[in-house]
Parts: sequence; structure tokens; C-alpha cells
Amino acid sequence: MRNTITIGFLMLVLFACKTKEKEPNEETSNPEKPLLAVGQVNVSTKSMEFFVADTLYSGWNTFIYKNDSQEVHFLIMDLYPEGITIENTKTELLPPFDDGMRFIMENQMDSAMNAFGKIPKWFQEVKFLGGTGLVSPKHTVKSTVNLEPGRYIMECYVKMFNGEWHTSHGMLKEIIVTDKTTDLVAPTPTANIDISSTDGILLKDSVSSGPQIFQTNFLDQKIYENFVGHDINLVKYDVNASLDSLVQWMNWMDPRGLRTPAPQGFTFLGGMNNLPAKSKGFFEADLRPGNYVLISEVPAADEKRLLYKFSIE
Repeated sequence: MRNTITIGFLMLVLFACKTKEKEPNEETSNPEKPLLAVGQVNVSTKSMEFFVADTLYSGWNTFIYKNDSQEVHFLIMDLYPEGITIENTKTELLPPFDDGMRFIMENQMDSAMNAFGKIPKWFQEVKFLGGTGLVSPKHTVKSTVNLEPGRYIMECYVKMFNGEWHTSHGMLKEIIVTDKTTDLVAPTPTANIDISSTDGILLKDSVSSGPQIFQTNFLDQKIYENFVGHDINLVKYDVNASLDSLVQWMNWMDPRGLRTPAPQGFTFLGGMNNLPAKSKGFFEADLRPGNYVLISEVPAADEKRLLYKFSIE
């Protein structure tokens, strides 16, 4: 009897020891890093908002933006000057833009220009560090940008059916980017796109159907008549779609520009929002056979050579 108890006790000790050996400890385990640490930023919109983390790491970040709403949206990362917050945006920046657009809708251009003249001086110091291009409803896009530490406003200023800005209905969010950097490195592109105010948009490499990673090279940057610089939007269009209607819609200063509903026959597949001169960003797209255009959100993009057509067989 005593031998039986002794053997049983030894077996329990051995089992406990082996079990303990299999248990991971802090020194041997390798838990998965948080998504933000590896540079993955998930963003979604259901109506007029951004669901996204309040704090991000600096360095390369890939924004995965799911537009689960019924309207076209985009996101852009605005790096604010020191001391300026989202409260300054709401009290000093949105009112002149709201008033100006209301006057444009009423065809009172002189009054609109007077309203825009009240835009605060600090707005000239805002640095635009990229984001996505325009995104059609129920689509998800990816863009990779290099963020500096600081205070940002993520915004979308597409317009509602009545001409009011999405920003004025909640599509702006303050985000802090810390000194701590991500582990992400710049992706390897399958194609390069150059953009400049002098030579326009140029797709430098041939592309085929399937997944693509576009590197966008901003050779320069300038402020256009609509108070922003050039960007790159990837748009798939139907055979019967009117490119003239797209060009007109890409100018927010037109009463119909960037206003719901978007012109028929076009699907917006993301891209790269405004970046400073001599900088680069990346965006991904799964190209299917059809007709495409790369276009900037500026007045008369075709006349500025900021429109580039290509097809996928």
C-alpha cells in the first residue's frame, strides 16, 4: 500500500514538472506585437465619423480604410502647428469654409471669396502628410505614409447632397502621433507614379491585372485655387462614363464638386492624398480588366495634366 502511494506521488510530481516546463514564461514567449506597433492602422466609417485609434506611432504606417457608409469618403492626415488643436479647427477654420461654400451654392462668388479671406493664418502652416484617395461606398483601400510626431487632424471634406462639408458633420478626429516608431518599412512597389505641378501625373511602369503596389513620387507641390495641393486618386470608369463630369466633380469650388451623389459610372479605389514636395507614399489596388484614370482633386485637372488614363486587358 505504502509503495503504491509513493509511486503515485512520484508520478504526480513528474507530471507537474513536465507541465511547468511547457508553460511559457516572459523570457521564452514571443507574444504578437500590437497592430499599431507594426504600423497597421485600421480605420472605418459607417456614416460621418472615423473609428480609429487616438494615438499612433510615428514612421511608416499603413492605413487600412473601410468605407462602410453610403457616400464617397477619403482621409487625409493634417499635421498641425504647435499650440493649435481641434478646437481651433471648429471655432476658427470651419466657419469661413462653411460660409464660403454656402455663398458658392448661392452663386455669390464675391461673398464666398470674402468668407475664405477669414481663414486663419495658422492654416498656412498645416503640413499635409498623405492619406487615402477617394473611396467609394463599401470599398476598403490601403495607403502607406510616413508620419512625423505631432498633433494631427484626420479629416474628410467631401460634401453632402446639400453642399455642406463632411467635416462639419463630424468627419474630423484629433490624433496624436508619438516619438515611438513603428517596425514597418516602406513596401516594395510594382509601379511608380510621378506627380508634379509642371508635368502632371505620369504612370512610369506598365501594369497588369491583379494586386499592385503603387509608389507615388511627389516631385513638387503647390497650392491651387482650391487652397490645397495635388494628390492622386485611382478611379475605375465604365465605357459610357463622362470624364468631363469627373473633372468637374473633382473641383470642390464648383457647386457640384465633391458633392453627393458622385458622378455615375465611376468607382473610387483610393490613392495617395497630398504629400509635401520630394516625398513619397504608397497605395495598393487589385486591378481588374477595364478603364482607369489617375486624377488630382484640383480645378481643371485635365488642363493641368493632372489626369492620366490607362487600361487593363
